[in-house]
Amino acid sequence: MAEQDRELRFGAGSVRLAGDGSVLRVVHPRTGRTVLLDDSDPADGAVHDPSRRWGKGFCIVQAADGPRGLRWDRPDTVTWTEDGVQLVHAWPEHGLRLEVDRRFDDHWTEHYSLINTGAEPARIGSIGISTPWRDVYQSSADSLGGAVHAHVWPGGADAYVWAEPMDGAGPGLGLVLITGELWAYSVESRDTVSSSNIRGHLYLHPTDQARSPDAFGGQPEIMIEAGGRYEWSWRLSWCDDRAGLQADRSPLITLDAVVAEAGQAVPITTTATTLPELVEGPGHIGLSPLRQAQDDASTGSGHEGMINSDGPGVIELRATRDGRTARASVFFHRPLREVVERRVAFIAERQVAAERGDESAAAFVPYDRRSGLTTLPTVWRDWNDVRERVAMPLLLQQARALGWGDPAGLDEVLDRHRAFVLNRVVAADGTVVDDSRHAVHTRLYNFPWYARYLAAEHDRTGNSADLDLAAKIIERYYALGGQQFLAFGLGGIVAGLAEKLITTGDPDRAEALRGSLIAHGRHFVDVATELPSHEVNYEQSMVAPLLDLMINVHRLDPNAVPGEEIALRLPWLTAFAGDQPDARLRHIPIRHWDGYWFGAERHWGDVFPHYWTVLSAQVFLGLPEGIVPDERRAELRDQGAAILRANLINFADDGWATCAFVYPSCVNGNPTHHADPLANDQDWALVYALDHPEAFPT
Repeated sequence: MAEQDRELRFGAGSVRLAGDGSVLRVVHPRTGRTVLLDDSDPADGAVHDPSRRWGKGFCIVQAADGPRGLRWDRPDTVTWTEDGVQLVHAWPEHGLRLEVDRRFDDHWTEHYSLINTGAEPARIGSIGISTPWRDVYQSSADSLGGAVHAHVWPGGADAYVWAEPMDGAGPGLGLVLITGELWAYSVESRDTVSSSNIRGHLYLHPTDQARSPDAFGGQPEIMIEAGGRYEWSWRLSWCDDRAGLQADRSPLITLDAVVAEAGQAVPITTTATTLPELVEGPGHIGLSPLRQAQDDASTGSGHEGMINSDGPGVIELRATRDGRTARASVFFHRPLREVVERRVAFIAERQVAAERGDESAAAFVPYDRRSGLTTLPTVWRDWNDVRERVAMPLLLQQARALGWGDPAGLDEVLDRHRAFVLNRVVAADGTVVDDSRHAVHTRLYNFPWYARYLAAEHDRTGNSADLDLAAKIIERYYALGGQQFLAFGLGGIVAGLAEKLITTGDPDRAEALRGSLIAHGRHFVDVATELPSHEVNYEQSMVAPLLDLMINVHRLDPNAVPGEEIALRLPWLTAFAGDQPDARLRHIPIRHWDGYWFGAERHWGDVFPHYWTVLSAQVFLGLPEGIVPDERRAELRDQGAAILRANLINFADDGWATCAFVYPSCVNGNPTHHADPLANDQDWALVYALDHPEAFPT
């Protein structure tokens, strides 16, 4: 007879364990919803099943005749205790045994011991433990009411996970490593069925060396001597907020900043007994003269110093205490002008479809670094010559306006591209096509982008017809139902366009555009949490445009969008990002599908940083006074600047750029943690950086 499920107290919440000792669900003390995927739920059960429940997993043994993969699911023995369960999984034919001790009270603790019962040393190339957070986007209301963002840091001894409710309200669930090290995380169960609306199953790894040896600065191989064991343990706790989580940790490495311009220095504090060392990157650590940090009874005394760069690039550093090693990462970028000038030269030379025999020879298209070829027209719309690729001419316009790069060369490219846009992209009534060669549906995202493009062409050439057509695009956007849609950057684009119309003598049209924008803002105040699904059911690039819209309407008419409505929704946006000590992660919102849709390698999984994270920066840097306390507003402005700077990591010295750095060690078993070779749509990161020069003080 099957063992019955058991309910146990876990702090102010509860857990339900299956008869095999696996964790079925963890009930949040405020929402009453589970923070884990639940295979008994019809929606969650479509992607989640008992084999992926919390604590189940796999290891890969590096045997003489090749790798041997071992999974653990049904335990060989289950021993119930008053406050938890003890499990044993045995593989006597391979000389291995896994013991798991799971306990619940105010905290939830787990201890894992992988024991070598054989006569020879065991080489372990990978260990993965399933942690199926309910990081899903079934709808905006479901996400805000019962899902979490899982912010993972595979930082060795400093590893942790922060599972934050998507509405940004506490408590969150924090996982802190107590013993051992976690050097990677991977993602499974991503495909075209689950698509973009689920993060996938996240696996935590003491190592993933067998599958992705170079990920996260290099993966260790674990050697277990005969009769020996490898152990790790973690503690989970309900924490009111991130400060509560950090108070529960004793990190070996603390960084105040993780991104800076080359030539600047970044402060570091360490409690390590072995002073930090650089394992990769152009820089050095200056801890001289050594200055003793404040004594702490839990960690002992540490040291403070500076990380100095010898040039642009990523610095990977590690530090050790009591036999445990932690990692952190810092990115030093080139001056923004250098990045932009290198990039626009590359675009003009290599990303124009000059071989075509019609006006579309002036189109901008993706470029594959592996072959040096641009992409050809295709029904795969995320590789076409319209849509997000408009960032390339926008960037060239900005560089030309600033006097950066080759003015004559940029004007020539932009003049040809303008003819392409007028003949193949924007109709006389303001309708924007979704592809210059294939008849497909109208996509509202495109409209504000091309309104911005034509308004900038008006600034460049003085042609009043361009400004008129830009206004027609916005009018057409609203005629097609744009009031129920959250297009990127719309608020600022419409507000700026209205100002230009007033300057050129058309105040009535300007007022009509402003009226449409104000009605748009009022509509989304009334919508509350029931945001309409867009190309994804719920995402950061719905919440950020929502807030940007509300901020711009608030400036025009505070009664239409009161400040408290903005403040109410702001935690929805901040919850998307964590504060891990890595420029690719700190303050960077989670996105986990763009490698598939926009990349050449078609990988699902976390992309860090994705360029649309700059939408959060736009909100934080544009937040008016009085919405939040001044100290919090200053913090958010700093975070916005950091997001813009961190996105420069995707731009190479030769001007090439990647559309997606897929961050996990593996996705669906395929090694990742590298840049996709396609330069596609990532130039929005530079467009927004130039929109906010205050983030790049000279």
